[in-house]
Amino acid sequence: MVEQWDRQDDARRIGSRSRTIAEDFALEWPLLMPLPEEPFETGRLFTPRVDRYGQIPVRTNRYSVPIRLIGKRVRVILHASHLVVYDQNVEVARPERLIAEGAVRLDLDHYLEVLVRKPGAFPGSTALEQARSVGKFTPVHDAWWTQAMKIHGERDSTRALIEVLLLGRHMTHEHVVAGLAAALQAGAMTTDAVALEARKAAQAETEPAPDARNLGQPPETVTSLHEWRLAHLPPDTRPLPSVSRYDQLLRRRRTSGSSHREGEAQ
Repeated sequence: MVEQWDRQDDARRIGSRSRTIAEDFALEWPLLMPLPEEPFETGRLFTPRVDRYGQIPVRTNRYSVPIRLIGKRVRVILHASHLVVYDQNVEVARPERLIAEGAVRLDLDHYLEVLVRKPGAFPGSTALEQARSVGKFTPVHDAWWTQAMKIHGERDSTRALIEVLLLGRHMTHEHVVAGLAAALQAGAMTTDAVALEARKAAQAETEPAPDARNLGQPPETVTSLHEWRLAHLPPDTRPLPSVSRYDQLLRRRRTSGSSHREGEAQ
C-alpha cells in the first residue's frame, strides 16, 4: 500500500513548483549517500541473567535458553513477533514472542541434556506439552515411544527417545520424523536405527532426480569385471574330461576288499 501511495505521489507538485516530486527526486538521487551495509536494528535490547531453571525474564514473560547458560547474562533483542537471544555474539535461541502477561515459553531442546540423565522427568514435563502443542513432538514420536516401551521398558525407551530428539541438532526435523516412521515400521526401536533411517531420508533428497528422457526405458545394468572377462574368453576347444581311469581304481579297490575279507574268514 505504501508503494502504491508513493507512485501516486510521484505525479504531485508541491505548491507552485514546476517539477513533480518524481522529477525532483531524479535530480536529488545522485547526491544521496549509500545505505549502510548493516541493517538498522529496530528491536529493544535487554540483558537478563539466566536463572537456575534455564529461563530469562523479558518484560512480563519468561523464555527458556540452553541450560549451559545458567548463571550467565545474555543479550536479548525483542522484536514485535519474536526475540533473539545471544550468548556474546552467538545466537542461542529465537522463540516466538509471548503476548499474554505472565506466560512461559519452554523449548524442549534446551532441557535434553538434563532429561537424558533423568528420564523419569520427561513424560510429565511442561516442555514436552508445549512441544506437542506446536507440532515439534509429533504422533510419530509417541507411536515409536509407545512401541519402544513394550520392548525396553519405560526408563530405557525414554532415554532412547531423548537421544533421538538430540539428533535434531544436526538433522532437520522432517528427516528425524521420517527416520522414526521407518524404524517403527521395521520394528527397530533403537536410536541407531532411527539415525540410520534419517540419514537415508536426507540422502534421498540430495540424490538427483531421474532424467525425464530416460523415463519408460529399462534401467541400465552394471556388468562386473569378472562377467566381462568370461564373456570375452576365446572358445574352449579342449576335449571333455573323462573319469574312466577313476573307474579302474574303484574296481581295484573292490577286488582288494574282497580278498581281505576272504583272508579273515579263513
